[in-house]
Amino acid sequence: MAKGCILVLGGARSGKSHFAQELAAKLGSRVLFVATGEALDEEMLYRISQHKKLRPQSWRTLEVSKEVGKKIMEHIGDAEVVVIDCLTLLASNVVTEGELWREPARAEEEMLAEISEIIDCMDKLAVSFIVVSNEVGMGLVPENELGRLYRDLLGRGNQLIAQRAGEVYLLAAGVPVKIKEKDSVTES
Repeated sequence: MAKGCILVLGGARSGKSHFAQELAAKLGSRVLFVATGEALDEEMLYRISQHKKLRPQSWRTLEVSKEVGKKIMEHIGDAEVVVIDCLTLLASNVVTEGELWREPARAEEEMLAEISEIIDCMDKLAVSFIVVSNEVGMGLVPENELGRLYRDLLGRGNQLIAQRAGEVYLLAAGVPVKIKEKDSVTES
């Protein structure tokens, strides 16, 4: 039933969101933009306001910090394209809620449940999905437990979405490089 999934990876300020928005505009005019960031401080409030200015006003925005797949199912409406921006902040929301990072097995369970819910949503809806996430596995190993757990959970989430995706792009300095092509053998 699903139309497909595109995963857009990159580092901070690599152009991921802009590229994802360009892809979405090419795939359809009715877009549901799913924002996972929370405005917990002034800096994040500013960043969110800047992101909003860059999106077409015709796009609907769903702000949700957890239960992303469930919330998309509830609010899909007539959308042709769903942009989830981003898994990076979703992982942060999961790990930091109630200091869940102090219970790594439970944090992993929660993150895998979130990813499974998103993939289930993709399988049920006949829309195109674009998922944005940071690639955090190319840097140094974080020096603290929270950083390592976060990196590991986001990396696992990225892998699961990449397995489901028909296309995967890696961005560096605003330049997208396709690292996975649509393939009839791996396409779900």
